[in-house]
Amino acid sequence: MFDLKVIHSVLSQLEEERGIPRERIIEAIEAALATAYKKEYGKRGQIVRATFDVNTGATEFFQVKIVVDESRVIDIPEGEELPELSPDDERVRYNPEHHIWMDEARMIKKSAELDEEMLFPLEPKDDFGRIAAQTAKQVIIQKIREAEKVSVLGEYGKREGDIVSGTVQRIERGTIFVDMGRAVGVLPFEEQIRSEHFRPGERIRAFLFRVEESPRGVFLKLSRSHPKFLEKLFEIEAPEIANKTVEVKAVAREAGSRSKIAVISNDAHIDPIGSLVGQRGVRVSTVTSELGGEKIDIIEWSADQKKFIEDALSPAKVSSIKLDESAKTATVEVSEDQQSLAIGKGGQNVRLAAKLTGWKIDIRPVGGVKEASLDEVSSE
Repeated sequence: MFDLKVIHSVLSQLEEERGIPRERIIEAIEAALATAYKKEYGKRGQIVRATFDVNTGATEFFQVKIVVDESRVIDIPEGEELPELSPDDERVRYNPEHHIWMDEARMIKKSAELDEEMLFPLEPKDDFGRIAAQTAKQVIIQKIREAEKVSVLGEYGKREGDIVSGTVQRIERGTIFVDMGRAVGVLPFEEQIRSEHFRPGERIRAFLFRVEESPRGVFLKLSRSHPKFLEKLFEIEAPEIANKTVEVKAVAREAGSRSKIAVISNDAHIDPIGSLVGQRGVRVSTVTSELGGEKIDIIEWSADQKKFIEDALSPAKVSSIKLDESAKTATVEVSEDQQSLAIGKGGQNVRLAAKLTGWKIDIRPVGGVKEASLDEVSSE
């Protein structure tokens, strides 16, 4: 029934390329053979088990019977209904194809125990027929898929929260499907950078923020607009972040346009901003290039909330800040020539500063009254 050379080739390929253990595939073959045998030749209630020798191709079939006594089953003739049992009584009807009485079992094996499985050889069959062969094929495919799913979940489950790369496979209704080798990555439209456009065959990097299991396989949910993508890119470029000398405290992004990232150094001798900027700006420019030219403001995080808010509003220079702790609102005064910088184009600068700090920020001219329109640019 099987070409042993093909079987060995498939086993090696699945083990090496897909990480599926050889034993699991052999189990799938045995399960398929048992299913096919029972479908073609088995009896109702019969438990069939198969063993397949991958070296010789020899297959043996066994009927499995469970050792029982009156505490496990009720011996009721076929056709008669079971008597009404108490809720605690878990006994089932005796089935001669499924069960064997204890005294009979001990005539065959003296040490037989209750609930033990006993194996009885079945007549070997070489020709399972077209339907049985198809059944075996389907079971093998199903078992391989299940094993591969477990393997992929194990591999990518550990990489959740990291940057992964793949090749654009296809684009459907704005969603980009990425070939990751053993799984498919899904980059939804809302997780993309609006200014970017990819074509099938192009390499792409993204943040793996969720691993999902579905009947169709394992899907990797990707993002290029996630704040963590920016953080992870800097982690690749700056060893100080990777070794925890410099820590990213907060990130605010408007993907593809502008971001603000707040960092702090755990070593007084290390400049956190300089670590991200790099010599001659090489580190930050590398990240900016990956993000399609996204402008990145790097600021030093401070436990002093006034200082943190002031720095978050850079490049604008702040005159004064008043905090309302209960409402988590910061009223910031700036000179007239700094007002447009503080607010930013379309309110972007103050909006990102608010996201970064977690404070609602109201911008006012020095000695003036907040303009009504500025409500629109305050953080939610």
